[in-house]
Amino acid sequence: MMDALLHAGQRLAEALDAENQALLLLDLPGAILLADAKRQATDAFAAACAAAARTGTRAEGPLRASTTELTQRLQSLGEENRRLLQRAISIQAQVIETIAGAALPRAGSGAYGAGGRPAAPRRAPALAVATRA
Repeated sequence: MMDALLHAGQRLAEALDAENQALLLLDLPGAILLADAKRQATDAFAAACAAAARTGTRAEGPLRASTTELTQRLQSLGEENRRLLQRAISIQAQVIETIAGAALPRAGSGAYGAGGRPAAPRRAPALAVATRA
């Protein structure tokens, strides 16, 4: 049982590390491609943890050091992943704001509407963005 848990944890660590590398390089398309692998590894690790808890399996002897090391590695990778995802989301928000700002008509553009009056400013259409981290 512990071997399955360690294997699932190692797989999750590898998935997090790969996504972190892509995010560090701001390779957002690459990070998106890695999302499914990370989700599958997370699900497998959660299932292995639940199975170990149900059976009361505990790491003993040499496995105890391995599980402690893996736990610390997963915590570190998870924290780094959260930080890099927040950075990527912030950058994406800035890009969207820049594009939206460029799409808005400028005040006092000199355009005139009916009756020779200045044209009413046009409103930008509503925009919704959804992400899943």
